[in-house]
Amino acid sequence: MDKASDELDAAVAVVEDFLAALGRGDQARAETHLAEGVVMIFPGDKRYATLRELAQASAPRYRHVDKHRTEYEAFSDADGDVIVWSMGTLFGENNAGVRYDGVRYVDRFRLRDLKIVEQRVWNDLAQSGVLTARTADELDPRWRPAAT
Repeated sequence: MDKASDELDAAVAVVEDFLAALGRGDQARAETHLAEGVVMIFPGDKRYATLRELAQASAPRYRHVDKHRTEYEAFSDADGDVIVWSMGTLFGENNAGVRYDGVRYVDRFRLRDLKIVEQRVWNDLAQSGVLTARTADELDPRWRPAAT
């Protein structure tokens, strides 16, 4: 492997560790990957500068959310930053206690010196209706977790 490939692999590893830490509720670990002045942009052009702000804004929407991270793409841009795309599906539990799974997401990260300086998030949470469902029967079968 060459140096450029190693840098891309390292950037993907940072994003994976960041997302995994968020998914298990380890905010302290996730924060270690954020650069000073980070901006996190979520659907509706909602912008956050800290994970605490993000958590406070998310509390009225759901109890828990995590990601099945199924694909990564990474490249260096013209400014020397590394761009990492993470794609997959969301799962979790809304505030009514209804579990959901399979909701599409795409995240785009910009890393500088292996620190996240920007995260942009797109997902189908609002369109899926999973956040407003009061019972599992209200969920479209596409968003219901597999029986365990």
